[in-house]
Amino acid sequence: MSETLSDWLALREAADLAARSAALTRAVVERLPRDRPLRAVDLGTGTGSNVRYLMPRLTADVQQWLLVDRDPTLLAKAVRSLRPVHSIVVETREMNLGVLDAKLFSRRDLVTASALLDLVSETWLRALAAECRAAGATVLFALTYDGRSQCDPQEPEDDAIRELMNQHQRQNDKGFGRASGPDAVDATERCFADAGFHVTREPADWVLTPDARELQRQLVEGWASAAREMAPERTSMIDDWLRRRLAHIAAERSRISVGHEDLAAWLPSR
Repeated sequence: MSETLSDWLALREAADLAARSAALTRAVVERLPRDRPLRAVDLGTGTGSNVRYLMPRLTADVQQWLLVDRDPTLLAKAVRSLRPVHSIVVETREMNLGVLDAKLFSRRDLVTASALLDLVSETWLRALAAECRAAGATVLFALTYDGRSQCDPQEPEDDAIRELMNQHQRQNDKGFGRASGPDAVDATERCFADAGFHVTREPADWVLTPDARELQRQLVEGWASAAREMAPERTSMIDDWLRRRLAHIAAERSRISVGHEDLAAWLPSR
């Protein structure tokens, strides 16, 4: 399972980096301390792509990172991938984030995660906002799926497949309670605003060009699998749709966009 997830994370990393909001990243960096070591925690680290993105963009002379994930194999890969720099200290914590531990957030300046929040419940998000408020932390959450997608060339069943996939997202439970799925960005904004944070959002859409064949293939196969789970009686329609989509991908005429958003939040005094 770790290897399969690691392969998927590696496959999507280039699309993730291209999609991220540089403006929100800069807004967060401007609110972080520069005159002392920066203390940051990355939730659901995976193989470390979020940390690799942020490290060179942060301006503190010394960075102290805590990487948190339940999978020790992925954490080990994340640590190996981070270029050794004398001013950067990296620690790891292997744990299930289903129940948040206040110690993860204590004295943290930055709380961050990537491609995580659509997997969690609004109850979990509210607890996260409370922990970030108690720590006085600035937050940056990247690449949260927001329910949008568009395929070109279009097929008549595209909207139906997307709706079934979104229903599947909302019924997921990865140990965080029933997932917010495509409603996650709205739920996160609501929870952090209620906790007293100023919240700002920016689009961070994947734009997958015809040369991204393998990423597109795995993406549409995942959509079809989720759709079958939600509507097994429509398997014939779903399989027919998938065959046509895969033919477009193989012929290098397929373009797919997937809606994501980045969200940043900080307390008014920050």
